[in-house]
Amino acid sequence: MHKPEPGQRRRAGRPQAERAGLRSGSMRIAKALARAGLCSRREAERWIEGGRVSVNGEVLESPARDVAPADRILVDGNPLPAPAPPRLWRYHKPKGRVTTHSDPQGRPTVFEALPEEMPRVISIGRLDFNTEGLLLLTNDGALARHLELPATGWLRRYRVRAHGAVAQEALDKLKDGVEIGGVRYGPIEATLEKVQGSNVWLMLGLREGKNREVRTILDSLGLTVNRLIRVSFGPFQLLDLAPGAVEPVKRRVLADQLPAPIVRELGLTGDDEDSPRGKTKAPRKPKGWA
Repeated sequence: MHKPEPGQRRRAGRPQAERAGLRSGSMRIAKALARAGLCSRREAERWIEGGRVSVNGEVLESPARDVAPADRILVDGNPLPAPAPPRLWRYHKPKGRVTTHSDPQGRPTVFEALPEEMPRVISIGRLDFNTEGLLLLTNDGALARHLELPATGWLRRYRVRAHGAVAQEALDKLKDGVEIGGVRYGPIEATLEKVQGSNVWLMLGLREGKNREVRTILDSLGLTVNRLIRVSFGPFQLLDLAPGAVEPVKRRVLADQLPAPIVRELGLTGDDEDSPRGKTKAPRKPKGWA
């Protein structure tokens, strides 16, 4: 087991679970881990099933457990770190990296390429190995869950280069959605931008983001995708962000894009981290957490 870093040690007189974000009431253990910025809820459930999480000395076997402010939660023997304010970053994912913290095949990951001064972050949705472009990163699992839900309704736009030919009339039929192989895909905005030799350039807008959705839909039209670039996710755009570069989104800008109840829940009100009064040093990644 790894010892927590000095900044993670329990402060006298303040329950450890409260410092992790459980200031009132109770919540599911997976949500508590996500709010502490350690992982997504889904990852937290896997950690629990793997016997890595204990509450008040009891190793959990199931994520069906509520925790309260007075509970002592440990992950791999470490207390949860004090929560940092929710933050969001724009990252230009290059082709040839997987959006995961560790890859069984040993392929390079997005997270190992981030600057050392970055805190531990998780992605909002994923881009596959051969897809490039805008990937949003956050240190807050609750924010990630809200932004990646289809119910949030944010449009994701992609520029696509594909081998083959297609007419705008065929693309227009996607606006009502399409069923392929028994899977129903929602409405898609598709525009033919230009023909370049044996390839076409398209702009696609969709709101669901199912696994390999763009490639599957275009394949059904006789097109083979050979370059896929996400250029926007909701109000956030790739713009001229260089491949591999990461840039923070100002907290007030993020708050302006979210419903008021979510802003209050996440504590996004108050000073911006980039203002003189609101600026804080990013916490280091806790040792011992994968």
